[in-house]
Amino acid sequence: MKAVILAGGLGTRISEETHLKPKPMIEIGGKPILWHIMKMYSAHGVTEFVICCGYRGYVIKEYFANYFLHMSDVTFDMENNRMEVHEQKSEPWRVTLVDTGEDTMTGGRLRRVAPYLEGEEAFCFTYGDGVADIDISAALDFHRRHGRDATVTAVRPPGRFGSLLRDGDSVRGFVEKPRGDGGWINGGFFVLSPRVIGRIKGDQMSWELEPMNSLAADDQLRAFEHTGFWQPMDTLREKNLLEELWESGKAPWKMW
Repeated sequence: MKAVILAGGLGTRISEETHLKPKPMIEIGGKPILWHIMKMYSAHGVTEFVICCGYRGYVIKEYFANYFLHMSDVTFDMENNRMEVHEQKSEPWRVTLVDTGEDTMTGGRLRRVAPYLEGEEAFCFTYGDGVADIDISAALDFHRRHGRDATVTAVRPPGRFGSLLRDGDSVRGFVEKPRGDGGWINGGFFVLSPRVIGRIKGDQMSWELEPMNSLAADDQLRAFEHTGFWQPMDTLREKNLLEELWESGKAPWKMW
């Protein structure tokens, strides 16, 4: 099983960080959020990754090329031009980094990595800027059982602000950041058959529009409900929230 991760967008809503690096390389607890997402999948046995690079994709390539430098203690023997890695920390990962273009839309990026998915019965697909405590193994089982081409994880996002409990102009209570309006949204964690790529016509097609709508119209899309923790990182405020959760030692997405 492979996981395809979108990692090529500009991240304009968090430009405080993305003027120097792609959004998936913004760090939470000293590690890129991309690393956190890969650890989530790895905890469920998904260890092969196809990363769709675009904006400043070389930063992602350099990170994995120098992974031991980021994760281990090293000694540089300058006289003999040698590097010694101490307490080597590696992951059981196979990572393919694909340049999918700076201006390519989400569907186009998936279409460009199709050669790396040949022979797969199904694969995981997600964005490089959000974490959750989703049971990926259960999502995979759900996908295999229903037999359709696509599974989307449905989530109910948390409210951004607290809610007043009112009786006319009297305030009876206050609920801190309740669950949205009760509606389910696309949570960004998919399980897909490679057949879906045939619905993507070019670089400028968004996965979330024509392909998903056509799958729904053809009764080929099913929703896996996730009621636990889910948090995208679209803004600096959300980045700081994830950082606080990680520093507290109670990050819900840390399943490894």
